[in-house]
Amino acid sequence: MKPVRTLAAALGEGSLVLDGGLSDQLRAQGCDLSDDLWSARLLADGPQQIEAAHAAYVRAGAQVLITASYQATYEGFARRGVGRDRASELLADSVTLARRAGAEVAREIWVAASVGPYGAMLADGSEYRGRYGLSVRGLERFHRPRIETLAAAGPDVLALETVPDTDEAEALLRAAGGCGVPVWLSYTVAGARTRAGQPLTEAFALAAGEDDVIAVGVNCCDPSDADGAVALAATITGKPVVVYPNSGEEWDAKAKRWSLEAPVPPPFSPDRLHTWQSAGARLLGGCCRVGPARITEVAAVLDAGRVDERRQGSSRT
Repeated sequence: MKPVRTLAAALGEGSLVLDGGLSDQLRAQGCDLSDDLWSARLLADGPQQIEAAHAAYVRAGAQVLITASYQATYEGFARRGVGRDRASELLADSVTLARRAGAEVAREIWVAASVGPYGAMLADGSEYRGRYGLSVRGLERFHRPRIETLAAAGPDVLALETVPDTDEAEALLRAAGGCGVPVWLSYTVAGARTRAGQPLTEAFALAAGEDDVIAVGVNCCDPSDADGAVALAATITGKPVVVYPNSGEEWDAKAKRWSLEAPVPPPFSPDRLHTWQSAGARLLGGCCRVGPARITEVAAVLDAGRVDERRQGSSRT
């Protein structure tokens, strides 16, 4: 069941809780994600696992579920012998599975169809570098077919996420233009720059005049890098900000694993939420290595904030 309000309308009324890393919950459920298709493989081989992972985040308090289509592309499926028609079905299924998981609860649950970067399809960590050697037009041609398929499946928003450079951001915005579904645009960043090295002032400015973009921000980055980026995104675009960083651990693209030593204190802390909210964040959650337990903490902090706001409002009347 689709929510009553649009996501844009809901953002105008307050903050919403995003889910965390889908792959983390899938691993916790015993799934093998060593394939180049990563979690997208389970759209064909274990859809029940994906639905269960989404449901775990719903129980944790998430209000927005991001689909398992981050690494799902026609080209990637083709390398596994999956034909185009079947690939289209699997992309659409990613939306259906999230929607079904959200139907378990009475509250409104929005579905964000993940559109990962070109580098995700390469499965070599290049989404953390960008600059693939393709033109903006070439990247647009790559992204457009699956954006159209995902949009036709009826998500509430397209999550153009983990974008490493402005060329790909421009291509994604072009490909999504006119698809009939609003989008959010979130970069993966290092300090005050994209992973490819462009200033975030330039990167966020691409979305400033785009009516279809309902939120802009960062994901799949160190939480400390999100601190300044949230305020910058809000100032430059005037739009609600989306922020869902990693736990703060380091990713080894060559070994395809996260560092085993957790930072102390952990950079991803609910204490940062108030800072992000004050700076303009309205969609808050986690990415890699942020599981349901952390999202429960995020939901509790945001719920407490809403109670405080209501109390302050009643005391003024």
